[in-house]
Amino acid sequence: MATQDDIGAPSPLTSSALAAIRRTSAVDTVRARISLAVDLGLLAPGERLPNVQATAAALGVGEITVRRAFTALEREGVVQRRPGRSGGTFVADQPRRQTVAEVAAYQQDSERVHRLIDERVVLEVGFAHLAADRLDQAGLDGLDRCIKEMDEAESWAEFHAADERFHVGIARGAGMPSALVMYERVVKELYLYFLPYPMSYLRCSNDEHKHIRAALATHDAALAARLIKEHIAQLHQTMYVGFAHSADQDIDG
Repeated sequence: MATQDDIGAPSPLTSSALAAIRRTSAVDTVRARISLAVDLGLLAPGERLPNVQATAAALGVGEITVRRAFTALEREGVVQRRPGRSGGTFVADQPRRQTVAEVAAYQQDSERVHRLIDERVVLEVGFAHLAADRLDQAGLDGLDRCIKEMDEAESWAEFHAADERFHVGIARGAGMPSALVMYERVVKELYLYFLPYPMSYLRCSNDEHKHIRAALATHDAALAARLIKEHIAQLHQTMYVGFAHSADQDIDG
């Protein structure tokens, strides 16, 4: 998982100008991602956020960064923190919207994100085609473990970790180490723009994982490639839903 401190040169496939988020501090990227998810309706009023440790792992930053971001978001009226055993950090019941100026960096980088998605599609389609012939039973068992973890995940943070391992498992199963390095760089860059998703959407996403796994198990390379292409290409709508439309538009792309 990429951390804000790991941000270096662009991926070898992406040759755009310096990304706007590279000029944004780690704390402010967390503020922007949580605030943007609230603005777009991906996080609902009153929804409990994952704990600091899980949020830090999912967003690729340190725990201190998350704590500072939560403190700032509470001042800004986006979240509220409640003490006690049943406490934690929650989206405010009536969250203030469009209050975090750093969200603009994500909007400015939208074209870059679309290019990264296209690059990921190209690589994963190739991996799926090869993995249909090369992925062994141990590799399939690893995908099954990831699917089970995603079925049991209680938050977007837990789901994201297993989702990442699922896709890397297919990439490794293709048996192309040099292409895997390229893929990891593209995904590392793309995950810097990761936003929380509603669990209802993620459950549907995991159903797609199950169909992909089934195609790999039957060595149907054409079907596995088509399914993973459709699965990843959806990110063109879901990662930036609401940027070109109203913020209350559903994430049904």
